[in-house]
Amino acid sequence: METEAQNYPRLTCAVETTLDVIGGRWKVLIIRELMAGVKRFGELQRALPGITQKMLTQQLREMEEDGIIHREVYPQIPPKVEYSLTPLGESLQPILNAMHEWAVQNFSQINRRQVENQ
Repeated sequence: METEAQNYPRLTCAVETTLDVIGGRWKVLIIRELMAGVKRFGELQRALPGITQKMLTQQLREMEEDGIIHREVYPQIPPKVEYSLTPLGESLQPILNAMHEWAVQNFSQINRRQVENQ
């Protein structure tokens, strides 16, 4: 019979995989923007104050490699590129919604800790 302790290492590994895909400061915010619909590079950059062009490009490439977003290039001049979530990317919505709800429910405790650490 397996114990909870025996299951924990496998759970941690799977959580780490998820965090590798959506971790970092920008990926969740990019996903949030794309949940509203297809966006062009400039629209994403304007929606994410503080992100550099280089960082946005890097994050989009990583997410495309991970199968989270789709990059559609239209053969025209000037080039038109649009980004959207793949079905795999859309499957992250319940996870992000759960993270949002957790933060809302625990805001006072989180906020208190952040004030204490300043």
